[in-house]
Amino acid sequence: MPLLSIVRHGQSTWNLENRFTGDVDVDLTPLGREEARSAGKKLAHISFSRCFTSVLERAIETLDIILKETHQQGLPIVRDKALNERNYGQLQGLNKAETAKKYGDQQVAIWRRSYSVRPPGGESLADTAARVIPYYTKEIEPYLKKGENILVVAHGNSLRALMMHLEHIGEDKIATVDLPTGTPRLYTFDEQLRLVSVNYL
Repeated sequence: MPLLSIVRHGQSTWNLENRFTGDVDVDLTPLGREEARSAGKKLAHISFSRCFTSVLERAIETLDIILKETHQQGLPIVRDKALNERNYGQLQGLNKAETAKKYGDQQVAIWRRSYSVRPPGGESLADTAARVIPYYTKEIEPYLKKGENILVVAHGNSLRALMMHLEHIGEDKIATVDLPTGTPRLYTFDEQLRLVSVNYL
C-alpha cells in the first residue's frame, strides 16, 4: 500500500517573530532545524521513492535535514512554486498581534482562516488550493498509483489545501485545522488510492 507523508517546514524566523510570512523566503530557526531532525527520526522507518517541496528555502532545508536523518539523500527531489505558501499580500512581514490591534481580531481571523476571503493584495486558501490540488493530481498522485511512497515538505496553507482534498474536509471545517511545524502526517492508501488511514507520527 502506498504511503504519502506531508510535513510542514520547521519553525521559521518569522514564525518565531509572529509575523505574516506568506511567500517571503525566510530561514529556519535553530528550533526549526531541530524540528526537522525530529521529523526525520519519525520517518526513518519509511523508504521513500521521491520527494516534492516548494521553492522556498525553509521547506527545502527542512527536506534536506529529513533526508539526512533518514539516510535517503539520493532521492529524486522536485521543487515547484505550486507548493509555495499562500501569498499574504500587504500583510506579509507585519506582526500578527499588531495587525489584530489595527484591524480587529475578527478581521485578522477571517484573513487567516477563511477559505475564500483574500487578505489585501494576497491569496485566499481557495486560491492556494486552485494551484496545489491540480499539481498534486497531475504530478504526485501518479507515483502513488504506482505504489511508491512519497514525501511532500511544504507550508501550512499549501498543505492545509492538500489536506482538504485528501481528507474531504469542508470549507467551513478547514478554518479550525492547523498543521504543526515539523510534525509528519502520514496517509496510507489502498491499491485503488482510497484512503485507508491518516495520523500524525
